[in-house]
Parts: sequence; C-alpha cells; structure tokens
Amino acid sequence: MSDLSEAMAEGKPAASDEEAAAVRRSGWRIWLRRLSVAAAVAVVLPFILTPLYLFVRPVSTLMVWDLMTLQGYSRTWVDLDDIAPSMKQAVVMSEDGQFCFHDGVDWAQLRSVLSRDGGPNRGASTITMQTVKNVFLWPSRSYIRKGLEIPLALYADLVWSKRRTLEIYLNIAELGPNVYGVEAAAQYYYKKPASKLSRREAALIAAALPNPAVRNPLKPSRAQRTLSRIIERRVGQSGAYVECLKP
Repeated sequence: MSDLSEAMAEGKPAASDEEAAAVRRSGWRIWLRRLSVAAAVAVVLPFILTPLYLFVRPVSTLMVWDLMTLQGYSRTWVDLDDIAPSMKQAVVMSEDGQFCFHDGVDWAQLRSVLSRDGGPNRGASTITMQTVKNVFLWPSRSYIRKGLEIPLALYADLVWSKRRTLEIYLNIAELGPNVYGVEAAAQYYYKKPASKLSRREAALIAAALPNPAVRNPLKPSRAQRTLSRIIERRVGQSGAYVECLKP
C-alpha cells in the first residue's frame, strides 16, 4: 500500500494537505508582519514629520481624502503675519483661550470634561491637539484617536512655536465645503484676502468651527450670530491671551 493510501487508511492528512496548511500559516504570518510594520510606521511617522513641518507646508488628512475621492479642495497658504489680527484672535479666543499658556494639552480642561462627560470630547481639545489631529489622524472621535492625539500634541508643542502651530492650524482647518484655511475661506465667503477680514467677519468664520458644513458664515443661525458676538467681545479683551502670537 502506498504512503498516501496508508495515511488515508489511518485517518492521517496527506502530505499535500500538511503543506497547504503550512503555506496558509506562513501567509498569515507574512500579513501579520506587514500589518505590524504598517502600524509601527503610522505611529512613528508623525514624530518624524513634525520637525519637517517647521519648514514644509503640511496638508490635512481630509485634504488628502478630498484628492483621493476626486473632489479636489481649495487652500491657499498664507503666513501668519498675512492674516488679520482679528482672525487670529477670534480663533484663539473661541477655540482655545489658554493656547499661549499650556504645553499642547489643557490638562485642567481635559480633566473637567472627562469627569463631566465621561468620554472623548472636543471641549477639551486645544488648538495644538486639533492641529495634529488634522495633519496626522482621522476626524471621528474615539479613545484611540485621543490617546494618539495627546502625545502628538505634547511633542508638537516642544517642536513648533505657538506661532507656527497657529499658522499651520489656520491653513488646514476645514472652513467650508472643500475649503481649507482662512485665506481660502475669506475668498470663498467675502471675496477678500484673510489680511482684510473685519472683526465681525473673522468672528463669523471662527463661529463656523467645528462644523462649517452646517454653520455658514454668510447664513448664520441665531445661535451662530450669538456666538459670533461673544467671540467679537472676547477678541476685544484678548490682551495677554494672544501675547505668544507677537513676532
């Protein structure tokens, strides 16, 4: 009796079956290694790119998505000094009043929000955290994203100046349908450069965050108008809160 017949008679798998199983196991190991390498690269890459973005103008992950889905996007990079002071002040005072004072994470606000809401919440998200999220991560809220966002924000705050952080944020924030950055937003809504925005216009753009798809500065809801007036008042009282933005 042949070896194959003996194996079949004894209920043992044929050699070819064993070889096929070994190939499948090997295939799974290869894919697991590839996934492990990809995950490691995804974690390490932001720490490599962050110093590079001191000089290179980054794009956001949403901008990349717009390109991949053939939608395209509008973004014109402008230096921080070419943005109206009221626009810079409006974003800081509406999004992160402690921007000049924290280390990338507003720990007191984060503890307060977590104890109150019990989960990830944009209310604790600083401008630095929003910037690294926009550049390196995905938009949906999750503990995983927040767990990555915090160390990235701390690292970015060490590498970037406050001025550079805000400059990047104001050039990548989504402010309209496929519209990114305050220069593109100023042109889209008001047909003028970001350097010429009035305090009222700047407040309305800032009030559109974080959902410009719903909050249109040209057609503000009652709540939006109220928020923009609050932002305008805060801009007038910004003082020491924006000292770190001076050249």
